[in-house]
Amino acid sequence: MQIQDLPYPDPGAPDARSGPRFLWWLFRNQLDGQCKALAWGLLHFLSVSALPFCVGVAVQAVVDRSGSRLALAGGLLALCCAGSALGDTFLHRAAVTNWITAAARVQQVLARKAAHLGSALTRRVAAGEVVAVSTGDVEKIGWFVEALSRFTAAAVTIVVVCVGLVVYQPALGVVVAVGLPVLALAVLPLLPRATRRADVQREKAGRATELASDTVAGLRVLRGIGGEELFLDRYRAASQEVRHAAVRSARMWSLISAIQVLLPGLLLITVVWYGVRLAGAGRVDVGELVAVYSSVMILTYPLRHFEEIAMAYSFSRPSARRAARVLSLERATDTGGARAGTEPPSGDLYDPATGLLAPAGRLTAVVCGDPDAAGRLAERLGGHPSEKGESVLLGGVPLDEVPLDTARTAVLVQDKDPVLLSGTLRDLFDVPRSGDVDPEPALVAAQCQDVLAALVQGSVGAADPMDSRITERGRSLSGGQRQRLALARSLVTDPEVLVLDEPTSAVDSHTEARIAQGVRELRAGRTTVVFTSSPLLLDRADRVVLVHEGEVVAVGVHRELLHSEPRYRAVVTREPDADRDGSEDGARQSPTPGGPGLPAGADAGSGLDDVLKELEEIEESA
Repeated sequence: MQIQDLPYPDPGAPDARSGPRFLWWLFRNQLDGQCKALAWGLLHFLSVSALPFCVGVAVQAVVDRSGSRLALAGGLLALCCAGSALGDTFLHRAAVTNWITAAARVQQVLARKAAHLGSALTRRVAAGEVVAVSTGDVEKIGWFVEALSRFTAAAVTIVVVCVGLVVYQPALGVVVAVGLPVLALAVLPLLPRATRRADVQREKAGRATELASDTVAGLRVLRGIGGEELFLDRYRAASQEVRHAAVRSARMWSLISAIQVLLPGLLLITVVWYGVRLAGAGRVDVGELVAVYSSVMILTYPLRHFEEIAMAYSFSRPSARRAARVLSLERATDTGGARAGTEPPSGDLYDPATGLLAPAGRLTAVVCGDPDAAGRLAERLGGHPSEKGESVLLGGVPLDEVPLDTARTAVLVQDKDPVLLSGTLRDLFDVPRSGDVDPEPALVAAQCQDVLAALVQGSVGAADPMDSRITERGRSLSGGQRQRLALARSLVTDPEVLVLDEPTSAVDSHTEARIAQGVRELRAGRTTVVFTSSPLLLDRADRVVLVHEGEVVAVGVHRELLHSEPRYRAVVTREPDADRDGSEDGARQSPTPGGPGLPAGADAGSGLDDVLKELEEIEESA
């Protein structure tokens, strides 16, 4: 196991049934590194612990005036020092390797799970918790995994030294052998309370992280409505709660550390007092007393690893539990790829739940009065949704039974809030695609000319627009500019089926008209589904479908539906809710003079004429 082997080609399938099981899975997956750390740890700790015996032999040799034994003691001291230095060097190397590999493996399985779940992840786990798991928690998990081998080496060393002391000097050795286990186990009653306080600190830190990420994401909006200080005050309050929880946790760990200093000191005093009495009675030699005294002092070094492993486990257990919670999430419709090995399907896209049909090679617009319902339907059309339900069919093949990567190749869904990652514009378009659509025509179809100019102006030394840089999440751009760049990226992928959820909600009507025409021309011969209530997009669609209360209730073209379907007209022309229920009374009342939503003396027909006239004016200007 070497650090240069990272990342792993396959990090493995984690055991996410519980936090301890996840930690054990990590430990088992790097047994080679753990054995190396254990071996070097034993060499280091045993060499350090043997120093007092060498010193005792040297002191006794001086007392007995034995030059040969003094030379032997000197050789043993040199050998122990060399073993200690060599063991410490390679123990540190092995421990750091174990820590990095464990943390890297956790990050890999988390990234793989996030990619598998997609948008379903943040719907089931708070964004702040995901951030906490993928940053701070992986370090704590790696800390415990690498500390385990060092603790094992320290524990073995203490047992060996206790046995050696009993054999070397039984009278004093028994005292040390009885006292050391008491020292090691004395802090156990305090660990549950320390763990609870550490859990509270982690929980409050996760909430503060979530609040901070949400505040930063909506900073521009907060400044616009004057709510920046309000959210900053909330974050200050949350951070103070984290600070108070951290102080309470630190107090408990300080008490544990104090006990780890106090009890060895008391044991040392007991050994010295009892040893002096035995020496005065002639039952022990001076060299033996020095050796036992030095051994007790040296053993405080491996004893500190008992405190470290307790702290590491207390901190890593909630972290491992959170990681296991994320890793245990599964898609509600995951069938394990029942049709694995099949080619990406093609053909008509059909949703049995609503009756929505998107014919192959056509531009289909979907009108849905409920934006949330539209978002759920768009997700379902992509296959493998986060909620259970009947599978969408593409060419008669259930998408939920197709492997996830194959389904994503066949159907691409762009939701309402697409994310732009930081990097160059060239990086933005470095996505899996068919190769039939280049970035330039996609940018033209999405009307991104002004976006390119803004990016070049904001990027120093970027002569080529493709080398201009995009800031994190595209925050230097307006909402409409981000939306158009995301649309261009979706067009570049050129999937068999492209599903767009409100792709032009943040642009003006003239730009929207040009985008509608550009998308229609660029996607000619491909299946495109657009969720929108914009008359400009609806007028360019080959087929318009009205979904009302989860069912398809009308199919046609835009201008026909405006005249024939009052529920469609209510959504598109923003008429009052009285006409949206589709009741017979509403249908009868809508054409009458002075009907709901129309001024006195006007009728629904004149309102439709105004809408159609406005459409024609925008088309002419575009």
